[in-house]
Amino acid sequence: MTSRIKFTNKFGFIAAAAGSAVGLGNVWKFPFEVGKGGGSAFLIMYILFCFVLCFPIMVTEIAIGRRAQKSAAMAFTPLGHRGWSWVGALGVFCGILILSFYNVVAGWVLGYFVEMLLGNFDIGQHFTEYVSDIATVSGYTIAFLITTSFIVLQGVTKGIEKANKIMMPGLLAIMLFLVAYALTLDDAMKGIAFYLVPDFSEININVIYRALGQSFFSLSLGLGAMMTYGSYLSRNEDIIFASALTTLTDTMVAFLAGLMIFPFVFSQGIPPEGGPGLVFMTMPGIFKSMGPTLGIMIGSLFFLLLSFAALTSTISLMELPTAFMVDKYNIKRKNAVIYSTILIFIVGIPSMLSNGYSGFFTRFITYIGADTPVSFMDFVTDIASNTLLPFGGLMVCIFSIYVWKRRKLFRELTHGNENFTKTFIARYISFTLQYIAPPVLGAIFIITVLEIFFGVNIF
Repeated sequence: MTSRIKFTNKFGFIAAAAGSAVGLGNVWKFPFEVGKGGGSAFLIMYILFCFVLCFPIMVTEIAIGRRAQKSAAMAFTPLGHRGWSWVGALGVFCGILILSFYNVVAGWVLGYFVEMLLGNFDIGQHFTEYVSDIATVSGYTIAFLITTSFIVLQGVTKGIEKANKIMMPGLLAIMLFLVAYALTLDDAMKGIAFYLVPDFSEININVIYRALGQSFFSLSLGLGAMMTYGSYLSRNEDIIFASALTTLTDTMVAFLAGLMIFPFVFSQGIPPEGGPGLVFMTMPGIFKSMGPTLGIMIGSLFFLLLSFAALTSTISLMELPTAFMVDKYNIKRKNAVIYSTILIFIVGIPSMLSNGYSGFFTRFITYIGADTPVSFMDFVTDIASNTLLPFGGLMVCIFSIYVWKRRKLFRELTHGNENFTKTFIARYISFTLQYIAPPVLGAIFIITVLEIFFGVNIF
């Protein structure tokens, strides 16, 4: 077993893993998925899927990474199955694509944080012009990418672990403050009732499908981030406990986001199903209504929160190609970070140009069955986030049970938890990986491909 830098302790790993999972999707997209899904009906299904389906897959990805002591693209070779390396390589490719457009959106968030500090609440009315201003957008995008690269450049313990130990508690503290403030607004309780009072009649196949997709994507599964982080985890640590706490943290952040957003939304009479784009178009107006002093404080904190959430995810995405280059080509980490940064910036240029600046990238491609062309950013999102992630998760399940074999997976999980094989959790993980996850993830992959690329509306 090769020597490898480790997280200093369990909390360091959990902070990094939770940071990878927690992102803009948790803090903003999740509440409006709840809105589209009828409120508490979606929330119930989301929490159920996080622990029933996603938790076993997270355990598996971390176990593979720790056993191999290699990053995602290299993890299958030390396990004796070099032919499966393409699965890890696909995850790294997927991570590069996701980071290429995610970093652009993170740049918007950083820019809005600055605008709130300056008291420019009218920025929401000029969102289209703002994102098509290539000089402004590229400046903030580069600044965010450099920040991400700087943290990753410091290494596992001094960079990734240390940054997440600061940002994750900071993120939670800001969220709790904003939740407390939001509950004081007029009609806040209407938002809470929509969010928390169960209406089981709203549960249907579409809500189940969307909740399953949101839970899987929000936990950063299927792209190899957890495998890579797992390779830095000590063999004395309990993977089951670490995975459970990571899943719980990710779910808690999403839950708190709902407690924060819905009071804001209902206090302004905004439809709860408005969509994630409203963060840039509507929230500045809400902060303006609070008055200049309070509006600047709350608005700045809100977009600082989103910046923290974005940064914890971009760090893990940047680590994917960085760790691959270090493991595969044995180059210095500094050079790997530089190469990754340049690559991601270049790949992200079409996404920066696809929001009104360039007609070609704005109307990039027409799918079979689609009425209008989609932008390059939407195209990359459809390919990476919506299609390749569930496919990657499916391949991990098949590999762990039928190729690597369950006994070897369980043997790895006993390190740090000697009685694991005797527990109910062991039987539950085995059953899920064999009988639940493969058909469910396979169905998600097929349905997504049919809906996005061929216009077949399953639901």
